[in-house]
Amino acid sequence: MAPLLVTILAVFSAQQLLTPVLAPLSRELALTETQLGLVITVAAASLTVASPLWGQAMRRLRLRTVLMLGLGLAAAGLAGFAVVATLGLDGVLPPPVTLTLMLVTRSVVFGVGLAALPVAALTVAGLATTGEADRTRATGLVGAAQGLSLVLGPAGGGALAVVSLLLPLYVAPAICALLAIWVLATVRRGPARPPAGAPRGPRLRPWDARLWPLFAIGFCVFLSLGLVQVVLGFLIADRLHVDPQATAGGVGIALAVTGVVIVGVQGALVPALGWRALRLIRVGTPIAVAAFGLLAVAHSLWLITVAFGLLGVGLGLAMPGIVAAPGLLVGPEEQSSISGLVNAVIGSTFIAGPLLSTALYELAPVAPVLAALAASATALALAWLSPAARHARAEADAIAAP
Repeated sequence: MAPLLVTILAVFSAQQLLTPVLAPLSRELALTETQLGLVITVAAASLTVASPLWGQAMRRLRLRTVLMLGLGLAAAGLAGFAVVATLGLDGVLPPPVTLTLMLVTRSVVFGVGLAALPVAALTVAGLATTGEADRTRATGLVGAAQGLSLVLGPAGGGALAVVSLLLPLYVAPAICALLAIWVLATVRRGPARPPAGAPRGPRLRPWDARLWPLFAIGFCVFLSLGLVQVVLGFLIADRLHVDPQATAGGVGIALAVTGVVIVGVQGALVPALGWRALRLIRVGTPIAVAAFGLLAVAHSLWLITVAFGLLGVGLGLAMPGIVAAPGLLVGPEEQSSISGLVNAVIGSTFIAGPLLSTALYELAPVAPVLAALAASATALALAWLSPAARHARAEADAIAAP
């Protein structure tokens, strides 16, 4: 499990290196907020489509093969994105061509490659654990690795952007390429597959009666994050009236604080509490609602940072429950499939989220924040009121019983 956690941490940190520079870079490239949202939306669509396919591939391919394929695509996509951005800033490519090539490199190629990594990690977590507490702890560690990337990535990206807006774009693919070499040298050749002879069972669908309430809750929670993450740079620039470098630095600070909190909650607090998945969701979502309410009225960097720190507490509690709960309803033979579906649900929120968020921002800067508040409130209502969610808990108890 340790090599997978290192892989997740490194690749997601490389991705997050770009976060502080995307908003100012898009304006330097003469792209609108909606066009930037389109780049991230297409990346999420690529991840969403690829995730179930990677889940099926995990049943047939060795773990190291899946990781190498994913890392190779991620490195190629990020390298292509860096070259395209450089040519766009130099005036070699007009904005429409720049946008098209960004969609191919940063969105499609990188999105497909990135999808392989969390699917592999969640599959191994599902196969290596038994019981709700162990599963939630393992998925919490995967989430903590992703959360730590929110510390390292934006902080590193903000620091590199002080030198040049393009520097994070070239460092990111270099990290992926070096990580691929490390995986090739350290990850065992053995497969991460269901036990030999295990029945395949019926093919899982997102609308399965056992799964849809958990997927709906997860969709709303991750959608709320997607609605505010992309426009954070615009919020800081427009509310505080600062230049692109200061904007990148402010984004880095806010997301770094969020990452520190998420790492602490998922890596230490969740294992110490030992709560059930549904309880984590029910406690985490109202904290997220409060965080979005604060962000809606925050007009200073410190208050924006406090709001994102509070959001880190809510998401840090809710996310391990959201990711672990579906896997508790299926057997070992379906862990790779359920991991692909979970990752697809998470990815799908970033299809609608960034595009909707940037479109709403053009109507009113506070609108994406209010939409995020509504989404997290919907997740809270489903966690408490949905009969299907209660039935999912009862079924998880039955599966866990000896």
